[in-house]
Amino acid sequence: MTTISFFDRGVERLSRFLAQRSSRRSVLARLGTLLAGGALVPLLPVDRTGGGRRARAEAFAAGAQTKDPTQCNYWRYCAIDGYMCSCCGGGPNTCPPGTQPSPSSWVGSCINPDDGQAYLIAYRDCCGKDSCGRCACLALEGEMPVYRPQLNNDIVWCFGAPSMVYHCSSAALIGRA
Repeated sequence: MTTISFFDRGVERLSRFLAQRSSRRSVLARLGTLLAGGALVPLLPVDRTGGGRRARAEAFAAGAQTKDPTQCNYWRYCAIDGYMCSCCGGGPNTCPPGTQPSPSSWVGSCINPDDGQAYLIAYRDCCGKDSCGRCACLALEGEMPVYRPQLNNDIVWCFGAPSMVYHCSSAALIGRA
């Protein structure tokens, strides 16, 4: 007996077994469901950024400092975008006089180089006066596209403030991440 005839007989027996126990419609329906379901698997949302976030945060922390909040390498500014309020008459977490903090914010997770701990930082735009124009920083740590607005720092976050005019950005420490 050759291998081909053995294989042919096995396929024939399997085919007859399936034909006796199921209809063509049920086999085609199951096959269609399997193909359609398998085609949809790549469309499922998958967070592929998680592994690199900690490495990027550690890279920023390696060059960060904790003394001068007017410098872009201040540890809280790992995800800031815009003019720092500490150069515009406010503090690292307070708005300058004449501006109002936005009730909405974007968030970042920054590592304090003094203790090596990660902290959650709320970046809030201060609104109501023309743009400060001093100490511009553009940090992209953890930034996501606009469809994830809570992690996008390119949006003017003056939603809900009395004025949509952007002045500067503050970095308020929320707690440990």
